[in-house]
Amino acid sequence: MNWMRVKGLMRKEVYEIVRDPSSIAIAFFLPLVLLLIFGYGVSLDARSVPVAVVVDHSTSLTASFLAELEHSPWFHPLHYPDQPSAEQAMMRGRVLAILWLRSDFTHLALSSGEAPIHLTLNGVDANQARIIQNYVNGSWQTWLQQQAALQGRPLTIPVVIDMRVWFNPALTSRDYLIPGLIAIIMTLIGALLTALVVAREWERGTMEGIMVTPVAKTEVLFGKLVPYFIMGMGGMMMSTVMAVFLFHVPLRGSLAILVGTAALFLLTALGMGLAISVLARSQFVAAMVAIVTTFLPAFILSGFLFDIRSMPRAIQVLTHIVAARYFVAMLQTSFLAGDLPSVILPNLCGLAILCIVFLGLSVLRFRKRLD
Repeated sequence: MNWMRVKGLMRKEVYEIVRDPSSIAIAFFLPLVLLLIFGYGVSLDARSVPVAVVVDHSTSLTASFLAELEHSPWFHPLHYPDQPSAEQAMMRGRVLAILWLRSDFTHLALSSGEAPIHLTLNGVDANQARIIQNYVNGSWQTWLQQQAALQGRPLTIPVVIDMRVWFNPALTSRDYLIPGLIAIIMTLIGALLTALVVAREWERGTMEGIMVTPVAKTEVLFGKLVPYFIMGMGGMMMSTVMAVFLFHVPLRGSLAILVGTAALFLLTALGMGLAISVLARSQFVAAMVAIVTTFLPAFILSGFLFDIRSMPRAIQVLTHIVAARYFVAMLQTSFLAGDLPSVILPNLCGLAILCIVFLGLSVLRFRKRLD
């Protein structure tokens, strides 16, 4: 490899990047927009859930329980006179649950310590329905403990759970989403930018000029790879700084290990983009193929939003060829748990194999010929 020729090709690619602002926008502006959208606009936490409340007979105990709901950040109680009107509100999408305090609520609460409440959930979104159910159960248990304390008696519960939450004690979905989003961003930067590199040369007619030069194909690919690698690592560092200082996601692992794993993943993403770029001679086709084969699998099959273990067995096997799967696991471990060799090393090996495969495929398929 002649490093003078490589240096010249790298300089040429830098000029191309400067003349084409879309590359800089994809590398730096797009991560900024995605992080702001997911950090502030997307949440898997249910807050201020509209709940219809129906009280058959108002007493001091029902008022006490409703006060518990109203002071909770999870609920936004809406009062309805009867059950049919509350059901109509749920059918129209105005509320997501109906809490019915029956007429014997106070009587049973004073006599046996058990007060019946009837909860109806909108099950269209099953995950949200389970979250609301858990929130109602939590508010119910809290209210029972308060009433037992006021009456000077212990609360009798058959099973007492001593619960601790590791890695994300506040159960904040932002701390889970932001690290995974960095992998999605780097997939988009690496694959989409490099997918357009060789295709752009074909469309502009400059590939013929490169072919008549004495540069080797490895020099061409290396000269095109390095500038986008630097841009991708810059976008990754910007995303990490925003995650830690803007969204306050804890970084419990080593920064050096995080940068090292990110560099390996970016090389893999660049290899995927180069492989697409070598095979497609149209920028439009290359961009569409890159989105379908890299971005969408990374978004759906990487464990970023959906747990891989809950997927069908065949899909779980398929996720092993999705590079983002390994990087998402390493990112979430580095940010929330720390440097765990039992998680990082296996995923690092899987990522290294994919990196060799995609970069090797790019070198093998790239030819200095017009056919």
